[in-house]
Amino acid sequence: MIKVSENAKTKIAQLMAEEGYNIAVDYVRVGVKSGGCSGLSYELKFDHSLGENDKLFEEETVKIAVDKKSFLYLIGTTLEYSGGLNGKGFVFNNPNANRTCGCGESFSL
Repeated sequence: MIKVSENAKTKIAQLMAEEGYNIAVDYVRVGVKSGGCSGLSYELKFDHSLGENDKLFEEETVKIAVDKKSFLYLIGTTLEYSGGLNGKGFVFNNPNANRTCGCGESFSL
C-alpha cells in the first residue's frame, strides 16, 4: 500500500490540472531507479495509462500507479508534500529505507 497525505493530494490535483492531466482518469506514477547518492532514487511523474505490470492504489481522487519492481521498495510509503520557504516539495516517507541522503531524494535498503 502507498498512501498520500492531504497536502500531497491537493498539490497533485493542482499540478495535474496545470500540466493538462485529468485527476479523474490519469495517474501519478511513482517508482524507484538506480542512482542518487544513497544508491536508489525516487521517481514521480504523471501518466495517462497503466502498464501491464503496474499495481494501482487509490487515495480518494488520486490514483497511484507503481510498477511491480518499484513496489517492493515502496511498500508502506507515504507520499507527502511540504511547501513554503523551507519546504522540500514532494517527500517519500519510506519505512523500508535504512539510509537516506541529506536531500531526501535517494535511499538505500
